[in-house]
Amino acid sequence: MDENREFYNFNEIEKKWQNYWETNKTFAAKDSDKSRPKYYVLDMFPYPSAQGLHVGHPEGYTASDIVARYKRMKGFNVLHPIGWDAFGLPAEQYAVQTGTHPAITTQQNIENMRRQIKSLGFSYDWDRQVDTTDPKYYKWTQWIFLKLFNSYYDDTEQKAKPIAELVKNLQADKYHIGPDNEIVYVAPAHVVTGEPVGARKWYELSKQEQDVFIDEHRLAYEDEVAVNWCPELGTVLANEEVIGGVSERGGFAVIRKPMRQWILRITKYADRLQDDLKFVDWPESIKKLQTDWIGKSIGAEVDFKVDGFDEIITVFTTRPDTLFGATYMVLAPEHPLVDEIATAGQKKAVEEYKKLAQSKSDLDRTDLAKEKTGVFTGAYAINPVNEQKIPIWISDYVLISYGTGAIMSVPAHDDRDFEFAKKFNLPIIPVVEPEDKALAQKVEKGEYCFIGDGIAINSGEFNSLSTAEFKEKITNWLDDNDLGKKAVNYKLRDWLFSRQRYWGEPFPLLHCEDGSIIALDEKDLPLVLPQVESFKPTGDGQPPLAKAENWLNVTLPDGRKAKRETNTMPQWAGSCWYYLRYLDAQNDKAGWSKEKEKYWLPVDLYIGGAEHAVLHLLYSRFWHKLLYDLGYVSTPEPFKKLINQGMILGEDNQKMSKSRGNVVNPDKVITDYGADSMRLYEMFMGPLEAVKPWNTQGVEGVHRFLNKLWRAVIDESGSIKDVDADEETQRLLHQTIKKVTGDIENFRFNTAISQMMIFVNHLGKLETKPKKVIDAFVLVLAPFSPHIAEELWERSGNKNTLAYEKWPKYDENLAKVKEIELAVQVLGKIKDKIVVSADADEEEIKQKALACQKVASAIAGKEIKKIIVIKSRLVNIVTG
Repeated sequence: MDENREFYNFNEIEKKWQNYWETNKTFAAKDSDKSRPKYYVLDMFPYPSAQGLHVGHPEGYTASDIVARYKRMKGFNVLHPIGWDAFGLPAEQYAVQTGTHPAITTQQNIENMRRQIKSLGFSYDWDRQVDTTDPKYYKWTQWIFLKLFNSYYDDTEQKAKPIAELVKNLQADKYHIGPDNEIVYVAPAHVVTGEPVGARKWYELSKQEQDVFIDEHRLAYEDEVAVNWCPELGTVLANEEVIGGVSERGGFAVIRKPMRQWILRITKYADRLQDDLKFVDWPESIKKLQTDWIGKSIGAEVDFKVDGFDEIITVFTTRPDTLFGATYMVLAPEHPLVDEIATAGQKKAVEEYKKLAQSKSDLDRTDLAKEKTGVFTGAYAINPVNEQKIPIWISDYVLISYGTGAIMSVPAHDDRDFEFAKKFNLPIIPVVEPEDKALAQKVEKGEYCFIGDGIAINSGEFNSLSTAEFKEKITNWLDDNDLGKKAVNYKLRDWLFSRQRYWGEPFPLLHCEDGSIIALDEKDLPLVLPQVESFKPTGDGQPPLAKAENWLNVTLPDGRKAKRETNTMPQWAGSCWYYLRYLDAQNDKAGWSKEKEKYWLPVDLYIGGAEHAVLHLLYSRFWHKLLYDLGYVSTPEPFKKLINQGMILGEDNQKMSKSRGNVVNPDKVITDYGADSMRLYEMFMGPLEAVKPWNTQGVEGVHRFLNKLWRAVIDESGSIKDVDADEETQRLLHQTIKKVTGDIENFRFNTAISQMMIFVNHLGKLETKPKKVIDAFVLVLAPFSPHIAEELWERSGNKNTLAYEKWPKYDENLAKVKEIELAVQVLGKIKDKIVVSADADEEEIKQKALACQKVASAIAGKEIKKIIVIKSRLVNIVTG
């Protein structure tokens, strides 16, 4: 080693520049700076777990930081914030086990993760840091909930409006109340239109009826919902926490139990959530996941009378053309008609099956691979198209939460129905004939379930119609005969928004003794979580807050008694709007200022894991659209561009987890190799969106690259001089600037690093290194490895941070390759290499290849059948 060369002390350098950035608030964004274009770079903020970060977590943060630093150097006013999605079950479970308040655990975890994130040199604006468990933050989460509670959805204008406006229009007789409590929009006097029979005016309703009507139209409403209840654990479990009818934790029995829950009416936004995906630059796979989750389907609602009862069962089907093939009907075990229609002889079997279904989660029940089970109720329905009696069964594969909780079963043309019919020996009548005659024979014999389109058979007057024609005609026929109508259905369900836990945002609501619900006044927010003696739910399913009696019981100004809501909001609540709080994190008068919102939104780049493709992104979009409708935000969508980083696996190619023992702690990597090496390696592993395994030897490789750069630049022998670059160096520099610029813009960070490695290899060979070339390269490296770049920039005589230096420009002409080397193959085997002009045409390349002595010897006496030229790579000569 050259004794005159200073050692690359990455630990000292990185601490130095991290302290500099923090002390000087280098990355503080300037609000409403009209002199520069804005760029808002957002990370999906982390949950502060006790384990802290593993090396997989910073991948997305590194990518966003590269873009943020690059955009600053390109002249943008960059907002790049960070915060903590801090409410969550792990801290509460630890509190139940140890009695330690979850706030203490959460803050300890935040301190640790903040230390880890700062050690990686990310260019966050730390003054905008948020914590969803801070009352100053969740005050505004509660405020948004009140907007949901105090709003309804105007179906004519397709937007949310204040409930007060609805009441005003009802009082002004602009709206009436339909027989099913629907809103009836009264037409102007000059327009002749009908009104539903039984419609009433507002003043004709009692005070109690008025309250019920309003509550049924709120975007946040209360309802009894079947949930996974574990008596032993005394809590409600998510579907994912129930495996085979028992709790994942402890293996205790779980039953389905109806419980009081708060629900958000996200279904009102289903069409907008789907249609507005066309306005965002997101991966098509994510758009498809959201579209599938919303699950919009067009079909018909069909009414089946129950034989011997004054009841109608309505089903939704996307295939009304198969009605003649409906040979039985299936209800969800929880359907309200089951107990009423079950015959005496089947009552016991029905009750036993209902209890069995209670022990299964929705995921278990809808598993396509599971064996179909069910029980006949003893009752029959009347098929409306042929007046045939069909048996009514119950089965757990039908959910009360989807559609009407009832299906018509067409076993000849639905796989689940086919399997069920085969098991229970139910009739199979084909009504759609496929074009393939051999297949048609199998369908006719009941040997094959055909789910495609075809020609109608066994369908009375509709025989010989195509599927599309039949759908239209049968839907019109049902409508004309008051037996059904065209309908749109969605897989999307309203959002169950309650947790029977302590560690979450309290609902700002009061329950009065008369059953009415009062929202807190906004000036009384935040409603803060009380201290409790125990964090365990009560044995009967009441949340821990039900035990905080001094907090729970309230006397209203008029002397009435009320109780606070004891459920808390789910962890999703705080993450639905955090990108807005970053705009104005210290504002105690509003969640954000309108001026700052108009300046910064929408988010220009959002980076996070694909596991949040549906729930978080859908919920955030829903809340944003509500705020847009009410005038609190100015954009219809929150996130303009979305990028998903892939997962980093352990060195064993398995997902990193404590139980597998394959977690790699970034603290050790940083201690051994430095933050710059870790950042560089995570981006060099492969394409950002790819899944790839960690390899510590790979970190050593990029660390050697940084050492090589250090040795090339920190050279006291005087090899760095203020001279012009030679032609090759100049060309390679401009190629590097061009390549890295394009790769950052297109998130191809791995190939950008490859190009920088090529350049450093060249730089190390130069006896005289031009100072201008080194300075330009250091600026290009800066977004990827900012600490070493800052140090080299300072050592080069620059006094200010390079964070806001102008990004180097490349000259297209100087970046052009003048000559290229091509391999020449004969029958796929390399025989020689040739050097040609970069703009040489194919004929010139062929002639030069054939002129090579080694090639001439290889093809001597043989017929040349074809010469394949792949420009910039090779020439392949095919002989006979």
